[in-house]
Amino acid sequence: MTLPQIKKTLANYSNKKKAKILQSFFKTGSGEYAEGDIFIGVTVPQIRKLAKEYQNISLVVLKKLIKSPIHEERLLALIILVLKFQEATTGKKAEIYRLYLQNTSYVNNWDLVDLTAANIVGAYLWDKNRSILFKLAKSKNLWERRIAIVSTAYFIKNNQFKDTLKVAKMLLCDKEDLIHKATGWMLREVGKRDQSLEERFLSKYQLKMPRITVRYAIERFPEARRQAYLKLKKS
Repeated sequence: MTLPQIKKTLANYSNKKKAKILQSFFKTGSGEYAEGDIFIGVTVPQIRKLAKEYQNISLVVLKKLIKSPIHEERLLALIILVLKFQEATTGKKAEIYRLYLQNTSYVNNWDLVDLTAANIVGAYLWDKNRSILFKLAKSKNLWERRIAIVSTAYFIKNNQFKDTLKVAKMLLCDKEDLIHKATGWMLREVGKRDQSLEERFLSKYQLKMPRITVRYAIERFPEARRQAYLKLKKS
């Protein structure tokens, strides 16, 4: 399967009305976080279907597809990378991981990060040194910072929370709403497995946290407990 063939097949699923909705939803206007991104209106289930069909295409082709100006083409490339990673040998996993991090400038919207970072970066780093996450958390690139925190979802699923909390602490004073939300989301995931640990973190840092981070973090708390946190945040 050649690159032009892949692009043509994906384009067959395009929908102009859906594309307009997606361009608004993903903030592609002037001055917005995804300014200039191009959507053609293909749904995630459709992209996942194609990814399964094309998961055997070469990394050479994927390196080109991931650099596409079209959002859905980049997403297709990234989901294929996830599928390849899951079946890869140790050496090939390392190659996919490196390819991913070498192209973070194209992993440049929250859906691209959220659907792939944990399954590639987090999974690869599970039994390795994780200092790259702390480097990414300090990046000037919004999406690299989001990759840093979202990648730790893999650790959380395997009941390791230390690095999630360390990255979350680093991002407490971030200026971007998309980082506030991602940090709160990961804290919530920690709390699903160890609420007492999450509450200790909140007790120590909640006054420094943006309100939206707290709201996301406590979303699954009992209502009375949730309201107590929100009331404290207002004071």
